[in-house]
Amino acid sequence: MKGGFYGLRAKELSLVTILLMCTTVFILTWKRTPLLSTFPPQGGLQLTPDILVSSPAVGLGKDKVAFVVKESKNEKIEKEETENEEIGKEEIETVENGKGESENEESRKVRRETAESGKEVKENEETEQAAAPTSHVQRSSESSNIIGSNYLSVPIENNGFTSTNLSSVGKNGENSMAHRGNQACNYANGKWVVDHNRSLYSGFGCKQWLSEMWACRLTRRTDFSYEKLRWQPKDCQLEEFEGSNFLKRMQNKNLAFVGDSLGRQQFQSLMCMITGGNERDGVIDVGEEYGIARAHGNARPSGWAYRFPSTNTTILYYWSASLCNIEPIDKTNPNTDYAMHLDRPAAFLSQNIHRFHVLVLNTGHHWNRGKLHANRWVMHVRGARNTDKNIQVIWKARNLTIHSVINWVNSQLPKYPNLKVFYRSISPRHFVGGEWNTGGSCDNTNPMSIGKEVVQDESSDAVAAAAVKGTGVKLLDITGLSQLRDEAHISRFRSSSGSSDCLHWCLPGLPDTWNEILFAQL
Repeated sequence: MKGGFYGLRAKELSLVTILLMCTTVFILTWKRTPLLSTFPPQGGLQLTPDILVSSPAVGLGKDKVAFVVKESKNEKIEKEETENEEIGKEEIETVENGKGESENEESRKVRRETAESGKEVKENEETEQAAAPTSHVQRSSESSNIIGSNYLSVPIENNGFTSTNLSSVGKNGENSMAHRGNQACNYANGKWVVDHNRSLYSGFGCKQWLSEMWACRLTRRTDFSYEKLRWQPKDCQLEEFEGSNFLKRMQNKNLAFVGDSLGRQQFQSLMCMITGGNERDGVIDVGEEYGIARAHGNARPSGWAYRFPSTNTTILYYWSASLCNIEPIDKTNPNTDYAMHLDRPAAFLSQNIHRFHVLVLNTGHHWNRGKLHANRWVMHVRGARNTDKNIQVIWKARNLTIHSVINWVNSQLPKYPNLKVFYRSISPRHFVGGEWNTGGSCDNTNPMSIGKEVVQDESSDAVAAAAVKGTGVKLLDITGLSQLRDEAHISRFRSSSGSSDCLHWCLPGLPDTWNEILFAQL
C-alpha cells in the first residue's frame, strides 16, 4: 500500500510539472506571437489562386468599378515578386489602424532575435506563415465588399475578352503605362469628372471630317451632357490637347490607324481635335499615295489619308476589320471566297509599315460567324485552308490573329527604331435586352449611372494585354474607362426603324479621350 501510495504521488507530481512547463511555453509564445496572427482568418476571406469571381466586372457602389479575373498560381507569384515600393506602401496603409505595419515590424523583430540566438527556427517559420496572410486578408476583405452588398454587375461582351486568364499579362501593367520622370502613369485607372469647358470641338461643325451618322448633335438626341466629361487618371494629369502642339510633335511624321469602324471613329475624332472642328482648306488628300483612294464602283474607299502641309504631318485610316491578310481565292471569279490568313498581317501593313512613325491597331467586333459568312471569309493557316477544329472556334481564331499580328509588328521594330506602335484594347458594347439585330438597346442618357471610377490591377481586355506582353507594342487601354460610358452611344436617336447602335460612339465624345491618352504617350 505504501509503495503504491508514493508511486501514485510521483505520477501526480510529474503531471503537474508537465502542465506548468506547457503553461510557461504557452505564455512565452503568446507574448511573442499574438493570438490573432496564429489563427486562420475567419469567414473564408483569404483569396487563393484558384478562386474565380464569376462576374468579369463588378461595381463599387455608384462611384467605382473594379475588374476581377481569375489568377493563376504563376501570375500570383509573379505579381508578388514584382510589386514596387508604392504598391507595398498602399497595401500597408489599407490595413486597419496600421495593424498590418506593426505586425510586420514585430515579425522582423522575431527574425532578428532568431538570427541572433539560432533557436526556435520552426516557431518563427510558423509565425511568418501565420502573419503573411494579413495583406491577403485585407485584399480579400476588399474583394468581398465589392462582391457583397450593393454590387453592380457591369455588362461586358463576354467573348473571351475579359474571362481569359491573365497569367501572361505584363508585370505591373508595363505596356499600358507611360513614364514621366521616375513616376509611371497608368492611364487606365482614374475617374470621370465634369468639365464644362468640353467638348474639344463642335458637334455641329467638323463636317469636313466627321461622318454625319456619328454626329449626334445632328440627330434627334436632346441631351448632350455626355460631352462634358473628362477622364482624370489616378496618378497623373493628362496633358491638355492642343491641335498645334500635336502637329508640332508629329512634324514630318505619319500616324496611321488600322482597324475596324471603331478605329475609323478614332481617326475622325483626331482630325476634328486637330482642327478644332473648323474647316481647313490647306489640308491635302494623299490617299492615292497609300493606295487607298476610292476604287471604281465602291461605295466608299478603304481608308482616308490627309496631310497638314504646315508641319508635313500625315494622318490616315485604313479599314482592316480583322487585321489579318485577306485575298481572293480565285481572282478570276467575281463570286469567289476569300482566304483569311489568320497568321499573316494585312497586306496594307506589310507594304507600308516602313512609312509610319505612329501606328494604332485594333480589331474585335467583326469576329463572329455572321460577319465571316457574309464576307465569304474562309480561315487559312500556314497558307492553306484551316482544318484544325480547335482554331476554327471564333475566339481562338481571333486570338491567334491578334498574337500573330503583334508578333510580326514587334519583329519589324528593330528595322524602324522611330516607329511607335499601339494596340488599342476592345471598345465595349452596351446592348441590353438583345443584340444589335434582336432588339437590344442602350437608352440611358444619364452620365456615370454605372460608375465614374476605374480601379483595376490589369487590363480588362486580357487578350490584348497578353498579346503585347514582352513586346515593343504598347497597350492603349481604353476598355475599363469606356465601360462606364453607356450613355455616350449613338443609341436609337439616328435610326428611323427603332434599332439602336450601342457599339459606336457619339462624336464629339468618348473616342476623343482615347486620343488624349494616345497624345500623352507620343
